[in-house]
Amino acid sequence: MKMTSQLLSGCLKAFSCVSLSILPLVLSTPAQAQEQSPAKSACQSALSTPQKKSQVKQPQKIAQFQDNTSQERSLLVQQANNLYNQRNFPGAQKALCQLVKKYPKDTFAHYQLGNVFARLQQPEAAISSYREAIRINSKYALAYNAIGAVYANQSRWDEAITEFKKALEINPEYGDALINYGQVLWQINQREQAQASLEKALNIFKKQQRNEKVYQVEQILQRLKTSDNPGVS
Repeated sequence: MKMTSQLLSGCLKAFSCVSLSILPLVLSTPAQAQEQSPAKSACQSALSTPQKKSQVKQPQKIAQFQDNTSQERSLLVQQANNLYNQRNFPGAQKALCQLVKKYPKDTFAHYQLGNVFARLQQPEAAISSYREAIRINSKYALAYNAIGAVYANQSRWDEAITEFKKALEINPEYGDALINYGQVLWQINQREQAQASLEKALNIFKKQQRNEKVYQVEQILQRLKTSDNPGVS
């Protein structure tokens, strides 16, 4: 059973809902040195493929910023952002692969790369990128929520719930994770818990005056109360 795009709340609409700032870097986990991750394999393939000149429109030359890390990184992010907004996901992938190659400790870059892989229907590479973001920063709730959305899209409900819970342990007021968690609970027929999670999300978004999110959650709650079918289209 496939979830609606609402389940990907706060995840795959990556460049419209995440700040383009550098995020904090922490943590380490055991790396499987012998085994290359799906994300690294996908990046190697992307970077070895010649890019058409028309695909990448750089506002300025990156080379001129080589003495300024912050400006250079910002330019790479801007390039990826522009390509993503044009729905040129292969181009965005290549730009972000360049970014993580140059800045391997950049949590944000790995997270955004995961979002692009998810758009390209490469779930294992997406999860691999999100895991790398978490390896760098263990408190990165966005990445846990994103992994949960990927699992939910594969109807891997238990694994999705685990990831959403991790996101909410880090940030109990994370509205998008509460929406996703509630919808997955609905999928496994835990309706009361689902409603509680969604109502908490609704209250958070009302306090934040995020009217689009308020409307979204109200629609989900209405379906929950009147239907047995959890938001499937």
